[in-house]
Amino acid sequence: MIEPSADRGHLLTEQTNPSSENLDQLSTDALISLFVEEDRRPQMAVQGAISALSEAVDAIAKRLKAGGRLFYLGAGTSGRLGVLDAAECPPTFCSPPELVQGVLAGGPAALLRSSEGLEDLESAGASDLKDRDFSGNDCLVGIAAGGTTPYVKGGLRYARELGALAIAMACVPSDQAPLPCDIDIRLLTGPELLTGSTRLKAGTATKMALNILSTGVMVRLGKVYGNRMVDVAASNSKLVDRSMRILRDLLGLDRAASQALLGLAGGSVKRALVMGSCQLDAAEADALLKAHGSDLRQALLSRGVSLPQEAVTLPQ
Repeated sequence: MIEPSADRGHLLTEQTNPSSENLDQLSTDALISLFVEEDRRPQMAVQGAISALSEAVDAIAKRLKAGGRLFYLGAGTSGRLGVLDAAECPPTFCSPPELVQGVLAGGPAALLRSSEGLEDLESAGASDLKDRDFSGNDCLVGIAAGGTTPYVKGGLRYARELGALAIAMACVPSDQAPLPCDIDIRLLTGPELLTGSTRLKAGTATKMALNILSTGVMVRLGKVYGNRMVDVAASNSKLVDRSMRILRDLLGLDRAASQALLGLAGGSVKRALVMGSCQLDAAEADALLKAHGSDLRQALLSRGVSLPQEAVTLPQ
């Protein structure tokens, strides 16, 4: 039998929610209505963390521009949410898989089968980071809904020892569960309707915060133009269609012309936009982007170009 490490009853995420004391006696309609009402709280929790999230986005982007990487570390639901956000960065932003990585206690097998017991090993957090060559140039977001997970604490301590950027994300006040970090993101969603089940409101708020964090960082890295994901790579039919819509909207091309330009650009929307708007071939477009840190807006401004344009002539 595993012995409890401490009385966690004082933690906000472990307290009983008075709104659901008769949860098992509610009609199905009343039960669902109660969940819908409570699920307004994650939005409020994220709103309360705007300042910390903003600080984190700018600090992470600075490190990534200098060659660092972003790691999410967690156990159970928290870790799985980190893995999910990391996995969605390459198809959305055409980022290399190693740029944003999710590290889950128990490894890939824990995605499908519960292995929450592994969260009690503080040394495992640091060990898993070492296995990925985590360095002082990198960023770590340690995610622990209840703020007490030894696995996450160990990872955050290791990050600070190396001089890496250490960011904590938890759903309890810092005075209830302090975490070693440089930036402290607290998403205060309150007690769960199902007592202690942090896959509910805490999980929702965490997913929202990670969406904001990774998207904000990618915007700062120049992977977005306006609200278009211009670093997307046309690797399947859905993304080809999205890519052609971007070229239509920003360059004024019809579908056939968009498809032709996308082919000349090797499937890269960003390259295609530079080629079409500046009348450059693929190599010239790449050189212009490289000279401006792959930032499309800055590259176009250097040529006096802004998008959208009425229509363009395809480069020969």
